[in-house]
Amino acid sequence: MSQLNSLLGDESIDLHARAASWREAITKAGKLLESSGAITDAYTRAMIESVEVNGPYIVVAPGFAFAHARPSEAVKRTAISWVRLETPVAFGHGTNDPVNLVVALAAQDDKAHTQSMKELAKLLGKKDTRAKLDTVATADELRELLEGPGAASKQAAANPQGTPTASTRGASLSDAPQTATVESKGKVLTVCGNGLGTSLFLKNSLDEVLNDWGWAKLINVEATDTISAKGRAKEADFILTSGEIAATLGDVGVPVWVIKDFTSLSEIDAALRELYAV
Repeated sequence: MSQLNSLLGDESIDLHARAASWREAITKAGKLLESSGAITDAYTRAMIESVEVNGPYIVVAPGFAFAHARPSEAVKRTAISWVRLETPVAFGHGTNDPVNLVVALAAQDDKAHTQSMKELAKLLGKKDTRAKLDTVATADELRELLEGPGAASKQAAANPQGTPTASTRGASLSDAPQTATVESKGKVLTVCGNGLGTSLFLKNSLDEVLNDWGWAKLINVEATDTISAKGRAKEADFILTSGEIAATLGDVGVPVWVIKDFTSLSEIDAALRELYAV
């Protein structure tokens, strides 16, 4: 059984939910976890507050939001809930709205759910699988889909060779001219508000691109939160994150590159080619 299926109880699946707002959508996902005994209502409130404070950074891919909060006493066991909305709702994201699929994670620590995040990121990164997630009619059909191979599509681009070098450009990378490069520090940070949910989505996709390039052993990717990232930014070549978190980080002394779709290997591939001047 996939870890996704092991963390997702039948009682935590709603394929025909209705919500009038993003808050209500997250609340429905939280209530499923509450009913299963995985969390208390304090965790549901924390998931909503995370978006209120940090913005809609949890909308990591078109139509998909990954609701979560920091581990706390409100989490009784690590679990996932799955909510598909009959009518999509807006979270306020510039490119990925509206959202029709909300997956909520309650994690007791920052490691118990790592494998399930890898599985989910790969499933969402496959267009055909993502489309099927919108049409499965029963919990059994959903589980069958989640149990699939989940291998994300490989990049068709040529495999870059040699030792990576990091671009010396600043935060407004997309508008800046190409400049000289410096020797890589061998580290990239993926950042989100809590350091255990959306940043892991992005890390998994980045790891896959680096593996396709043959650079997996050269670059260490670490998922972290905004507070840690501000203190550790200069350890890394650059930071990959969402637009909302980039605004929160501000100038941290290294390039901060915004990724719109955390499951898009092609978007991440293009970002790396810019950042490493490949």
